[in-house]
Amino acid sequence: MAKIMTSQCHKSQSCCGFGQPFGCHVTTFPRLLLMLFLGLSPETWAQQGTQPHSIKIEGDITLGGLFPVHSRGPAGVPCGEIKREKGIHRMEAMLYALDQINSDPDLLPNITLGARILDTCSRDTYALEQSLTFVQALIQKDNSDVRCSNGEPPIIPKPERVVGVIGASGSSVSIMVANVLRLFAIPQISYASTAPELSDKSRYEFFSRVVPPDSYQAQAMVDIVKAMGWNYVSTLASEGNYGESGVDAFLQISREAGGLCIAQSIKIPREPKPGGFDKIIKRLMETSNARGVIIFANEDDIRRVLEAAKRANLTGHFLFVGSDSWGAKSSPILDQEDVAEGAVTILPKRASIDGFDNYFTSRSLENNRRNIWFAEYWEDDFKCKLTRAGIKYDLGRRKCTGEERIAQESQYEQEGKVQFVIDAVYVMAHALHSMNLDLCPGSMGVCEKMDPVEGSKLLQYIRSVNFNGSAGTGVMFNENGDAPGRYDIFQFQLSNTTNPGYRCIGQWTNHLRLNAEEMQWSGGDSAVPDSVCSFPCELGERKKMVKGVPCCWHCELCDGYQYQLDELNCDMCPFDMRPMPNRTGCRSTPIIKLEWSSPWAIIPVFLAVLGILATSGCIITFIRFNDSPIVRASGRELSYVLLTGIFLIYLITFLMIAEPSAPVCAFRRLLLGLGMCITYSAMLTKTNRIYRIFEQGKKAVTPPPFISPASQLIITFILIGVQLLGVFIWFGVVPPHTIIDYEEQRPPNPEFARGVLKCDMSDLALVLCLSYSIVLMVTCTVYAIKSRGVPETFNEAKPIGFTMYTTCIVWLAFVPIFFGTAQSTEKMFIQTTTLTVSMSLSATVSLGMLYIPKVYVIIFHPEQNVQKRKRSFKAVASAVTTQLSQKEDKQNGESKSSAIVPDRSQ
Repeated sequence: MAKIMTSQCHKSQSCCGFGQPFGCHVTTFPRLLLMLFLGLSPETWAQQGTQPHSIKIEGDITLGGLFPVHSRGPAGVPCGEIKREKGIHRMEAMLYALDQINSDPDLLPNITLGARILDTCSRDTYALEQSLTFVQALIQKDNSDVRCSNGEPPIIPKPERVVGVIGASGSSVSIMVANVLRLFAIPQISYASTAPELSDKSRYEFFSRVVPPDSYQAQAMVDIVKAMGWNYVSTLASEGNYGESGVDAFLQISREAGGLCIAQSIKIPREPKPGGFDKIIKRLMETSNARGVIIFANEDDIRRVLEAAKRANLTGHFLFVGSDSWGAKSSPILDQEDVAEGAVTILPKRASIDGFDNYFTSRSLENNRRNIWFAEYWEDDFKCKLTRAGIKYDLGRRKCTGEERIAQESQYEQEGKVQFVIDAVYVMAHALHSMNLDLCPGSMGVCEKMDPVEGSKLLQYIRSVNFNGSAGTGVMFNENGDAPGRYDIFQFQLSNTTNPGYRCIGQWTNHLRLNAEEMQWSGGDSAVPDSVCSFPCELGERKKMVKGVPCCWHCELCDGYQYQLDELNCDMCPFDMRPMPNRTGCRSTPIIKLEWSSPWAIIPVFLAVLGILATSGCIITFIRFNDSPIVRASGRELSYVLLTGIFLIYLITFLMIAEPSAPVCAFRRLLLGLGMCITYSAMLTKTNRIYRIFEQGKKAVTPPPFISPASQLIITFILIGVQLLGVFIWFGVVPPHTIIDYEEQRPPNPEFARGVLKCDMSDLALVLCLSYSIVLMVTCTVYAIKSRGVPETFNEAKPIGFTMYTTCIVWLAFVPIFFGTAQSTEKMFIQTTTLTVSMSLSATVSLGMLYIPKVYVIIFHPEQNVQKRKRSFKAVASAVTTQLSQKEDKQNGESKSSAIVPDRSQ
């Protein structure tokens, strides 16, 4: 392929020299390819001159240097104002380090380090153009067709060969330069670039740095956030490599660590529009609970964020955690100290180098001519103007005398990255020293094996260095060419301190050491403010997570009989337990029974006692007057049986209220239905006898069978035997025992839950136990109705009838009350009281209608207790026939005057 070249010679020159201010500019094909690859044109290279404006320090081995001596210029201008600290201080630190190394007899003896130092103007594209200087010597050039004006071949001096580059400062600049240097295997060591992507050795294998990457910084910031108990924060990042990479690293590490959620991740544009920062603050307030704000931004953006927060009257609301771009600088918080109060910032661990202070403060215009930008620094530092040829003197500024002294007539504070610049230069020196010892043993100076220095091999020596740096801390690299992460943690404090400002509150070296007791927040409060999406749930509450936001939840009370199993779940207590008041566990449910002192027991017991006393009085009276006509006429044998049943009915009240046990439960089963069974069996036998007598009297004069007292007793005991048989079968199938019913008293509020100690008699079992007695009662009532036509003065049919009618009414009222309270928490008490009162009332009705009148006559009217004339069954039959005839006559309108004299001897 044909060469592309241009040649231009100055008339006053007799030869051409590549790299000279004037002469021939040659563009060969390899260089053209490089410029096209990097997006540069040949005109761009020609416009900047063949030799960039730079500092040249002669030496056996030359190092490159890239420093932001000037700030970025306005549109169309590459460079702006001089940067005194980040530019001049750092650049002078490299010169200082070179002086120290070259004067050290033990480090690189007989070898002098030189340098070619360039200004990046804080602009990545400009830095790329400048850095082409470092690769000139590595570009193969064919100058065979180049001739000077006199026809002679040009004399082209060999360009200097840069073996390694110190820099750059900004991550975006280092990335741009690293892409060029890797093409020519030139190692690069940065003193300030912290972007995490520079750790990717597949893309930047020749890049190393003596500062830790932002991934370590992001890890430290995650640890700080977690140490303060925050789990919901927002992030702010300046648009660009530093801010975006830092936030990306923070987000990735927080996701891996877990337990930390990002409310919002906001990017600050390079050129914010008016009101843009106010909108950022407004967006942050959309998630106002996320008070913590992680900020990776440049100084100017930090300051404008604080200003916007102050305008929004949010002083003290946001809790900033700033990256090393904030660090311990005063410029970002100037006039915004109240808004920045409590801000926690991070800064790579560093120290002030005393030797550099002595060196720099001794610099003057006379002894520092090698620094081509020093005069400009001098004018800016002392606010004066130097008189230079061809430059008109500015009358508005005083003239520099040259006698001014740094730190005496101007403010001076060592820039924070000076230590790292010195360490970076020493890394190169130690690597070259080790390389020289290995490749050139015994030789004085640089041997052939190091001429030229092979970049790939030098990189291996760089990665292997391990020495104590300028601040006394170890300098080394990991497999990615990164320095260890060592940070100081600061907090900006105003309140309760005699010296307001940044205070060191901890360190981070692979793990966090934070002195929480030294932290202070807005208003001097020592308690760490909250930055959480949701506050912790109270005891007994579970977290109901918000979908997609693991740090946000709603608190739900474990209600009913649930307790808090863990922070996310509630579980039911076992059936015999209820939750604790704070619902963190379960406790045993109290066991209760019907107490004798309970109002539910007092009334039934009172009625039962009265009934027992009255029944006992009747029995005693009947025994005392056993042979009296009234006792004999009432049927003594069945009366004693009936009174026994009534007595047992009253007695069952005490068994129903007594504390349940196996014996008590056995007697309940036995006596609950037995008393009623005895009572209504006797009544049924009586009414059946009366009914059969009068029914037989309608048909014949012969008496019906089984109407004698002995027969009546046998019939009664047979009926009672059926009840006893059923009870004993029940005993055999299900032996009596007690149970604790936890369902009966289980209201919605578990505080009122109780376990009820009771016998194993369900409602159905109780009904079955009484069902036979109810059948007897209904049958007796039927016979009483059928016997209603018997003359009221003739026998006991009428009192028995009234007794049964009343008893039915009592038990009809019992049914809805008993079963209607099945769902009540007071079920046991209501049902027990209802049952015992109903039984006592039915017994009282029987006693009151059948025997109290007889006892009254026996005791208070003994004159009526006389023997009546006995009537035969034939007479009874005749009386019944006569009564029936009278009823027929009345129906026909005829009256009969005859009357039947009743016989009470039946």
